[in-house]
Amino acid sequence: MPINIPETNKKRVVIAGAGFAGLSLARKLIKLDFEVVLLDRNNYHQFQPLFYQVATAGLEPSAISFPLRKVFQKVMNIHIRMAEVQRIDTQEKKVYTDLGYVWYDYLVIATGAETNFFGMQQLVDHAVSMKSVAEAVYLRNRILENYESSLFLRDQDEKEGLLNIAVVGGGPTGVEVAGALAEMRKYVLPKDYPELDFEDMKIFLLESGPRLLSSMSEKSSRKACEYLKKLDVEIMTNSMVTGYDGDYVQIKNRNPIHSNTLIWASGIICSSIPGLNGDYCDRRNRIRVDQYNRVVGFENIFAIGDIAVMTSEKYPDGHPQVAPVAIQQAKLLYRNLRRMAESKPPKPFKYLDKGSLATIGRNLAVAEFPFIRLQGFTAWVIWMFVHLMSIVGVKNRVFIFLNWLWNYLTYDQSLRLIIRQKARSK
Repeated sequence: MPINIPETNKKRVVIAGAGFAGLSLARKLIKLDFEVVLLDRNNYHQFQPLFYQVATAGLEPSAISFPLRKVFQKVMNIHIRMAEVQRIDTQEKKVYTDLGYVWYDYLVIATGAETNFFGMQQLVDHAVSMKSVAEAVYLRNRILENYESSLFLRDQDEKEGLLNIAVVGGGPTGVEVAGALAEMRKYVLPKDYPELDFEDMKIFLLESGPRLLSSMSEKSSRKACEYLKKLDVEIMTNSMVTGYDGDYVQIKNRNPIHSNTLIWASGIICSSIPGLNGDYCDRRNRIRVDQYNRVVGFENIFAIGDIAVMTSEKYPDGHPQVAPVAIQQAKLLYRNLRRMAESKPPKPFKYLDKGSLATIGRNLAVAEFPFIRLQGFTAWVIWMFVHLMSIVGVKNRVFIFLNWLWNYLTYDQSLRLIIRQKARSK
């Protein structure tokens, strides 16, 4: 059954995914003479770099989420449908979803990536990831409920498991969440739970490689380690997690860690899409594209963002799966679709690496730009500014800025709510 979308005489561009890449492209395409259909499983855009602040009670979910329909109010040539892509029929030029199918003239795949548990079912069952607002809220609930439960326990071993937190993954996400938890332990939790001794709470940061922030310089990596140790985070490099049963983290050639909370921030993988899988994808299910972001073998199907892999001499394994790449690819694809409509040849994609940022805590961050490297307070201010300006919606920016200002001035957070879904009666 076809999805109910008004028919026009305009060329139809179907965009699957409203992340950084899909939303950026849709916001530009509405200026052209196309009919745009935007498909996403949610009715809002999520700002993934700040998921960890929701998980650590620094921000509300609404502050980093923005309704798609509000973005496109009064725009007549875009149709938003809350649907999940199930398969693609490249012969019939149709995208099949859980609501039905939609036909296309041009198709853009921008469905992003999901957590990679590397085939370990124990981690799927017991670890907590942060690839959605819902998962971030769940993690916040989990952490706060553990502290509430600790108040009732006399057994020190059980209490240890509830208090300890293990973070797996030494990239920017792992470093940032470990730092945020450490600051929460230092400034916030002792005031909320004076009956608990937070000297007993340990935060472990595990990385399978030899150092943290492997995508940045060794100097930045060392500085990040210095900042984390200053916050009493226990860093364990060359530590590969081999299992987790919900109580103990198993680590290759090391003693297990007792923790009821394992936060998994150690890699991503793309979901395969029937119709564009197999030979069209690499081993991580990323869709192979040419220098114009066209899916190899097609003239009218494109892939942008995390799900696309474009190899080159400089990036033999594809570009970094980060927001700047997705946004730059979306901007170029917009220009190329306009050029194609004008019967002009497309232009190839060239990634402009503007730098890397990672924050560890209050006044503590590292920043690398093409001509300068910064640490400490200056890097922290730049990190805040860049992320604030990347948020969709002026109101959201104001709310986030006020939250950050309040937290900075008071050494406190006011969002420590345990929100449970009401159990349905049978």
